[in-house]
Amino acid sequence: MGARIKKALAENKLVRVFCVGQLCSPKIVEIVGMHGGYDAVWLDQEHVGLTIPHIEEAARAARGMGLDSFVRLTATDYATVMRPLEAGASGIMAAQVRGVDEAAQVLRWAKFHPQGLRGINASGVDGRYGTMPMPEYLQKCNEEVFVAIQIEHIDAVNDVDKIAALKHVDVLFIGPADLSQSMGLVASWDHPEIWAAIERVAKAARNHGIHWAILPRNLAYAQRCVDLGCRMLSLGIDTWAVQRGLKAFAEEFAGLRV
Repeated sequence: MGARIKKALAENKLVRVFCVGQLCSPKIVEIVGMHGGYDAVWLDQEHVGLTIPHIEEAARAARGMGLDSFVRLTATDYATVMRPLEAGASGIMAAQVRGVDEAAQVLRWAKFHPQGLRGINASGVDGRYGTMPMPEYLQKCNEEVFVAIQIEHIDAVNDVDKIAALKHVDVLFIGPADLSQSMGLVASWDHPEIWAAIERVAKAARNHGIHWAILPRNLAYAQRCVDLGCRMLSLGIDTWAVQRGLKAFAEEFAGLRV
C-alpha cells in the first residue's frame, strides 16, 4: 500500500508527490498519474476536511494509476489515524506535531502489534475486504503503511532528534510556512534561522537513517533542500496547478483583437 515511496526512499531516490486538497477528485488523481513524473499524491484532510468517501475514491484512483497516496490528517486522534488507512490510503501524515510523545502516539495508532495497537479490522480494502489471511494482513500493513510526522512548529524542531529516533517513522515532513509562523518569522522563507531549523531536521533524519521532505517554493529552494539530503519533494498543489494553467491561457491569448 505504501511500498512505492518506501522502496524509492530506501534506494535514496528523489520522491515527487503532489497535493490534492480543495479540488480533491478521482479525476484529478488520474490526471496526475497520466501526466507522469509523480510517485504519490497526498490528500489534505487537515485544511479541506476531506471525508472518508473522498479519501476512498482518491485512494482507489491512485492505486489504479500506480501511485501511492497518504493523508495529511486533521486534528489527530485514534479514529482520525485509523480510518484513512482502512479507506485504502497508503499512509498518513500527522500535522502540527509538537513533540516526541505526540509522534509516538500516532505510530501506536497507525501500526499493529508489536509496533503499535491499531484496532484490527481486515474487512476494508487494506485487507482485501476480508479475503486476506489475518497474519498476512497484519504483517503487510505494518511493513507497508507509510508514516510521516510534520515538523512545522519550533517545539517539534527542538524535539526533532527524539522524534527521528522513533522506530517506524518514515519521513519528517517540514512545513515551512507554519514553522516560520511559530518562530515569529512569518513567510520569511530564506531567513537564516529558518534554514538553521531545516538543517537541524536534516541532521536528525540523517543521524537516525530516515528521510525528510518539504514543499519547496521554487527550483532554487528545492535544489538547496536536495543538497541538504532531502529526498521527498511536494511539487505542486491542485489549486496552484489550475491557477498556473489559467494564467498560461490568458497570456497565450492576450494578443487577441477584434
